[in-house]
Amino acid sequence: MFANYLIGLREGLEASLVVCILIAYLVRTERRDALRPIWIGVGAAIALALGFGCVLEFGSQEMTFEAQEALGGSLSIIAVGLVTWMVFWMRRTARHLRSELHGKLDAALRLGTDALVATAFLAVGREGLETSLFVWTSVRASSDGTEGPLIGVLLGLATAVVLGWLFYRGALRINLSTFFTWTGGMLVVVAAGVLAYGFHDLQEADFLPGLTDKAFDITGTIPPDSWYGTLLKGVFNFQPDPTVLQVTVWLLYLVPTLALFLAPVGFASGKGKVKVPDEQGSRGSEHTKAS
Repeated sequence: MFANYLIGLREGLEASLVVCILIAYLVRTERRDALRPIWIGVGAAIALALGFGCVLEFGSQEMTFEAQEALGGSLSIIAVGLVTWMVFWMRRTARHLRSELHGKLDAALRLGTDALVATAFLAVGREGLETSLFVWTSVRASSDGTEGPLIGVLLGLATAVVLGWLFYRGALRINLSTFFTWTGGMLVVVAAGVLAYGFHDLQEADFLPGLTDKAFDITGTIPPDSWYGTLLKGVFNFQPDPTVLQVTVWLLYLVPTLALFLAPVGFASGKGKVKVPDEQGSRGSEHTKAS
């Protein structure tokens, strides 16, 4: 549940910040007439993400076991790739996100209503599709059933919406650089577990060999049905009897990816600021930008 809360919080906060920047810019430039197309684009992006999740969930139920495992394993690998790209992209481009969105919005304002809808749709839709895919693969890898992970992601999204509103109102100041570094690092750990489970799915679908080659078996020490076994499974996708391939993939992904993500970069000074104007068009609060 915590892993899915983290997914919802991280992805939801990115989308909330995007919407916050777009709306604040329109308010400050006295273009409130353009707010409705923005909200239409946001609503369409949310509908697309929900529809995509439903297609994944209900479409896979009509497949054979082997086909389900092959689909789940393949989509797990794709989801990990998307999430990995997302955390690195956010770290690299976050300081320029505000000016980039303003440029796109200026161009959309010149083109008309349809362009405004498309701008909001594309800005939010990517996070929505990534969230649907990663949550679906995470639910498949979880032993909590469907209810726990879904409650986790909904709580994460709700928290992100509240934080986004507080950012907009200028009522909240947090170090976004630290926030995105910590949540990004934790998402890399979660993604490593999803990736390992994805390869396990491919082994169960007979796409990959080695299903019976166990790296270790500590089910006697950490029973899967114990509270701590369930906790480790839910947070890290931990499996007490993984295959050699699972452990190999987990290590080959986690160690270099985490090292690269946490490595200092030239602009990681944490001094970038985001100015979010309030509804009256004042300067608003300065928020430390993610790096």
